[in-house]
Order: sequence, then structure tokens, then C-alpha cells
Amino acid sequence: MKVHDSKAAPNPRRVRIFVAEKGLDVPFEEVDIVNAVNRQAEFRQKNPMGTVPVLELDDGTCIAESAAICRYFEEIQPELPLLGVDATDRAVVAMWDRRMEFELLLPIADSFRQHHAFFKGRIEQCPEYAEVAKRRAVQNLAWLDEVLADRQFVAGERFSVADITALCAVDFGRVSKIGIAPEQKNLARWHEAVSARPSAKA
Repeated sequence: MKVHDSKAAPNPRRVRIFVAEKGLDVPFEEVDIVNAVNRQAEFRQKNPMGTVPVLELDDGTCIAESAAICRYFEEIQPELPLLGVDATDRAVVAMWDRRMEFELLLPIADSFRQHHAFFKGRIEQCPEYAEVAKRRAVQNLAWLDEVLADRQFVAGERFSVADITALCAVDFGRVSKIGIAPEQKNLARWHEAVSARPSAKA
């Protein structure tokens, strides 16, 4: 198996961190998204959406979407559970991971996609929406700071995929000048802790 990857994008990084936390030895193959290799016909046979990451199994099965890929790796390597330990915990982790994806990563990514020159001609851009997305991301960082006032990690007292998604979102925010405010001490404490994990360098 191998993962079609891109060091420049936040979603592939979610998978790299997940795999590193699991201690799995999985090859990652860089896809040249700058030159739109992911949009070409050969790659679209693996993923019609033309996005990375894509997990390609030995039998030719291709699995796209970070959450789906992480679920596959959780199934084949249950130890160090990152998606929860029982029915309740799995539901709680899934809830928080979706919140981190939709309330943090998505607006941060949209603030980039909707105005940056990299996407000019690749998607229909709306610079006005980029500003709306940026404001939403800033508001949600403040909300997450409040959430982290009484817990060590995003979904509770255990590191999980929700922390991975949030970390990738916060770090990607730098390209759009979206970051942790000086007064957001809880968020800063969390970010320092998860960034110090060896997997964060994946």
C-alpha cells in the first residue's frame, strides 16, 4: 500500500500524523499539486475528485478523504486508539473531529482557497467569502480556547484524531494570518503540547 501525499496541504498531514501515532510503516508518495498532477486523468482514476490524500491498497482499491483513510488505519492497527475506545467515546471523538473539520479547518482552508493566487483558475474564487471565512475561523479559535479551559485535549483527556485535525487547521492558518491570539492561553497550552509530540513533525 501507499499514500498519495502532498506536504503543502493540511489534509494529507492529518493522515501522516495519524500514521506516525500508530507507528505504522507506510510509504508516502508526493503528488505535484502545484503543477496540478492531481487534476490529470491518471490521478483521477484513483480519485475522481482530484484531491489528496489517497490511500492505494495492494489490490488497487483507492480510498480518498482523510477521515476514511484514518478509519482504515485504525481498523488494521487498533492499538493507541485515536478514534475512541468504546461506543460512547467513539461517538464523542467523532463529534469533536467533525467540529474541528467543519468549524475550524474548513473556514481556515476557505480563507486561503477563495483569495490566494494558487487557486486562481483552478476554482471559482470569491474574495469576499474569504474574509467571511477568516472572521469565522478567528471566532472559532476563541471558542476552542474556551472549550480547552477544562480539558487537556479537544475531545477530553486523551489525544485523538480531533487534536490532529485541529492542529493541522491551526498550523495551516498561518498562511492566511490566522493564529492563536495572545490572550488565548488555553489554546496556546494545547498547541504547544500537541506540537511537541513526535508525530507532529510527520
